[in-house]
Amino acid sequence: MSKQKKIAVIGSINEDMSVIAERIPTKGETVYGDHVTYHPGGKGANQAVAMVRLGAQVEMFGCVGNDASGERMLENLKKNGIVTDHIKVLDDVHTGLAVITIGDHDNTIVIVSGANERVDKNYVDEIKEILKNYDMVVLQHEIPLDTVHYVVEFCSEHKIPVTLNPAPAAKIPMEIVEKVTYLTPNEHEAKLIFGDKFSTEELLRKYPEKLFITQGEKGVCTCLKTGEVLTVPARKSSVVDTTGAGDTLNGAFAVRIAYGDCMKKALKYANTAAGLSVEKLGAQEGMPIAADVENEIKE
Repeated sequence: MSKQKKIAVIGSINEDMSVIAERIPTKGETVYGDHVTYHPGGKGANQAVAMVRLGAQVEMFGCVGNDASGERMLENLKKNGIVTDHIKVLDDVHTGLAVITIGDHDNTIVIVSGANERVDKNYVDEIKEILKNYDMVVLQHEIPLDTVHYVVEFCSEHKIPVTLNPAPAAKIPMEIVEKVTYLTPNEHEAKLIFGDKFSTEELLRKYPEKLFITQGEKGVCTCLKTGEVLTVPARKSSVVDTTGAGDTLNGAFAVRIAYGDCMKKALKYANTAAGLSVEKLGAQEGMPIAADVENEIKE
């Protein structure tokens, strides 16, 4: 492998509280759960862990509360080899929490943002100069949207590649879409951003090798610069927990693109990594290392 690539993640750091149930309850319904487990999470932290396991040098930027949860989340990031020097520990707010119900090979998630709401423009102003040292900046939507857009504007101005995973779903101004290097929504998120005016194929053709859309079990699709609309099928997996699969895919994609892979190769690698990740419980615990993904691709 060539010189290790440096990737900055500006995003959320949560503790995940997962409840396993026979199925996900419908509105107004009560179901019994088997047991409760606690895991490190947050889309930002998840993607950082995925990337460091797949061979990148990663620094996490964000905020946690001065509480036991925050202490555990920081320790977990350090244990994974992620640089945490600029994560702020705040006294007057709790660490972010995600409450996850897992059932019938799917999940529902409720997020309590906590300290993630403090990843604001003032925080970004403090780290701006540091970001210039990175090969890529990776963003998601679990911090304030105006912060996300502020970072995109800064990175665009300074020619720093940006991958934006627009989840949870939210509208994005078209000028921000134009300024990101890669945009990675699922089908629902793409519809919220672009509306119903364009078909999936028309959208992909409009943003060749910038936009790819994840489609769950159907895989991921994009348009190459040649004009070919490409669908990379999902790996067949023995699903235990889908939490973090999208974060694994995004992290793996960012790493391989940073290392110079073409879009097709990067998406195949990312889909394989995501397929491996769902076979274990917990967003981060199931994330594969590079050797696992490479061996799976060879097979």
